[in-house]
Amino acid sequence: MAAGGALVTAAVVVSAALELGTAHWGAALVALPLLVAVLIAAAMSYRRLVWPASLAVAAMCGGIASGGLVAVTDSARWALALHIGVAGLALAASLVTLSLSFSGERLPFGPPRDYLTLTKPRVMSLLLLTGAAGMFVGAGGWPGALELCAMLVGLTLACGGAGALNHVLDADIDKLMGDRTASRPVASGRVPAPRALEFGLALSALSFALLASTVNVLTAVLALVGNLFYVIVYTAYLKRSTDRNIVIGGAAGAVPPLVGYAAATGDLALPALWLFLIVFLWTPPHFWALALMIKEHYVAANVPMLPSTRGERETTRQILLYSVVMVAFTLVVGVTLGPVYTVAAVVLGVWFLWLAWQLRRDTSRHNAVVLFHYSLAYLALLFVAAAVDPLVTGLSI
Repeated sequence: MAAGGALVTAAVVVSAALELGTAHWGAALVALPLLVAVLIAAAMSYRRLVWPASLAVAAMCGGIASGGLVAVTDSARWALALHIGVAGLALAASLVTLSLSFSGERLPFGPPRDYLTLTKPRVMSLLLLTGAAGMFVGAGGWPGALELCAMLVGLTLACGGAGALNHVLDADIDKLMGDRTASRPVASGRVPAPRALEFGLALSALSFALLASTVNVLTAVLALVGNLFYVIVYTAYLKRSTDRNIVIGGAAGAVPPLVGYAAATGDLALPALWLFLIVFLWTPPHFWALALMIKEHYVAANVPMLPSTRGERETTRQILLYSVVMVAFTLVVGVTLGPVYTVAAVVLGVWFLWLAWQLRRDTSRHNAVVLFHYSLAYLALLFVAAAVDPLVTGLSI
């Protein structure tokens, strides 16, 4: 990250001196998140880097602000010189940070395959699908191969970064929640926490840089907001403090459709909100079914999940209630999302309600497992239908 930040900051200085305009601001959008990521890593794990990293971030922000002065003064020589000078200060500070990053104790990296595990690829696959569906809905059909790939790569980096940071923050909990989580890379010690932190920050920074420079700034900001909400609001606070954690924290998992829609249109509209709310309403029954399956693990880690704080009967009541609201909502928004989507919402929703009712009648682990696995297929198929609908409608027209 330090090397990448220094390299791109050098490109910022050169492009400013050559007055390249668009290329200059694109380089700044790439450099700033990398420098911020280095500063966060320094503050958490490498204190000797804090001062130069702070100066690099401050100077880069000052350079961006002085760019406005250049525009106001119609590129007056003194304003341009100030702009280049501040960018040069950012470059100097980033080079000092890079130099210092090679000093100190060298940490092992751990097995390469564990870095894939840190990104939580199974969870990510569903997030990418909902993001792609949001882009199809926003584009009203096929969004274009290059555009779709750019969005998916950027969203992959954002989701992977959030997953890695989640591993770091949850390492203490993972050690207490049974063999499955205790064997995770950070919890088991195979990957040192600072390395996982660096990895997560680097992916998050690269996500913002890629999306801002190749898609649009709104898409980059939305991906970053979803990342931060999941890591800071849900993982670091809500998960440990309230049994309604997943109700509020579910907003993080509902952001990818917004990212996809914004990538296609450059803004947000009601269809994007509908997709967001579908995932938001789906998350509690999905996650509470999982919580019923591993209730004793959450108790062992002292994590306040609904089955352990309010009991299985109340949890199944909440699952059924949310399922009814979710299915009703998916049918109402069918007016906007189209007939193919609506048919899928009816068929898939009826079966979801039946499984939720079965779990309400019998709170056995078997019924919780069935609902949990079906909920994954439900959301995937529903969003596939939302993506296919504009393609079919376009063909019929």
